[in-house]
Amino acid sequence: MSSSSSSSKSGRASKPAPRPGAKPSRTFRRKPLLYGAAVVIAAAALGFVSYQATAPDRSGPSSSAADVTADPDAEVYPELEKLARRDAGDRLALGRVDAPVVLIEYADFKCSYCGKFARETEPALVKKYVEDGTLRIEWRNFPIFGAGSEAAARAAWAAGQQGRFWEFHRAAYVEGVMEKGFGKAQLKALAQQAGVADLERFARDADSPAASAAVSKDQEQGYQIGAASTPSFLINGRPIAGAQPTETFVQVIEAAAEKARASTPRPQGTGAADDGSGTE
Repeated sequence: MSSSSSSSKSGRASKPAPRPGAKPSRTFRRKPLLYGAAVVIAAAALGFVSYQATAPDRSGPSSSAADVTADPDAEVYPELEKLARRDAGDRLALGRVDAPVVLIEYADFKCSYCGKFARETEPALVKKYVEDGTLRIEWRNFPIFGAGSEAAARAAWAAGQQGRFWEFHRAAYVEGVMEKGFGKAQLKALAQQAGVADLERFARDADSPAASAAVSKDQEQGYQIGAASTPSFLINGRPIAGAQPTETFVQVIEAAAEKARASTPRPQGTGAADDGSGTE
């Protein structure tokens, strides 16, 4: 069984990251929050919903992160919304850079609930929202299960340098793959399955300082905003913790898209706003 077996029976999120004050894995160190007072508050909120997602089952109505409201402003933190990079050169992102909604995912390739999201929920979101230009998905490597997690994160980044991140992502999250571990031979096999053309370059890139720096940057950001489990998400600045049901993501994305449409000025001289049907 994977490391995430210590998660709650509710199946909402994987094992929490190291507790405040605990020594982070390897050379990684948490640093003070850099995004201002609003993010300090948001970090506490995200840490709390992460706890809720990994807490033991409770009797009575659920109070987990899946409990969302129709209010598009509820639990939305503008400072967290600014973390969307919207970089056209981002190899670990999917969708239009000008999409009205950005989902940021902090995840680990050794996390079983990250795999559940990747297999069961993400494809539906891509088909429904990414393909029509409503949603952009930005991946953040957040390895919290030790050396194997970190090696897989660097390998995924390396696959991305050859334009095959999402193919590697799908291959790594096939059921049963994580149980085989993420040694060099396994990572090379996944890269080959993903269609990475130059496997020698892939190996060099995965072991490079640039890969380590990119993974550390993502991991640092996750800790700074209070992510305490995987997967953790931000949807236009709204924290969601755990592999929640697809309906939860649909509700939050719809609310965020409606808010974005309402705040976008209509073009001058037309009777309706752009329908967003254009393609890149």
